[in-house]
Amino acid sequence: MLARTDSLDLGRLRLTAGEGRRLELEVALQALDFAGESYVVTPAAVRALLDISRMTHDGYALRLRFEVAVEGPCMRCLQAARPGFRVDAREVDRPGGGDELCSPYVSDEELDLHAWARDALALALPTQIVCREDCAGLCPECGTDLNEAGPEHAHERSPDPRWAKLSELKLE
Repeated sequence: MLARTDSLDLGRLRLTAGEGRRLELEVALQALDFAGESYVVTPAAVRALLDISRMTHDGYALRLRFEVAVEGPCMRCLQAARPGFRVDAREVDRPGGGDELCSPYVSDEELDLHAWARDALALALPTQIVCREDCAGLCPECGTDLNEAGPEHAHERSPDPRWAKLSELKLE
């Protein structure tokens, strides 16, 4: 069983320039709010692979990989959805290298693994979480689940309101 790791002291690894190490860790992830809905992350503690490489002239190149599923309502039909995602995130932290080379997750050689995993998952999510790729959603007229209703579900079309004045015409 892996030890849960929310932060990691990179300095304790004592890596020299050009040296790297791969660690298998367990990182906790809490439920997240996405598009006004709450989604539970399963498993709550994910097995993650962390690759750490020491760069020349100080700094680290980091790669984090893990797989999770999120459980919550489908954004099209509101039924339960549980899609899975593979997360592959990279960070570079090189002190004095400018904003683009300073990771917000590394401070004084302390890596905030929990925050990085949470943000990496949020960035890996699609714009809509759906129960299945071909989800038809809800009928805009009556709210029926179109996945269950089938292709025969239809409504009479209401007349176009732009033509409403023509119905007042008296032709004799």
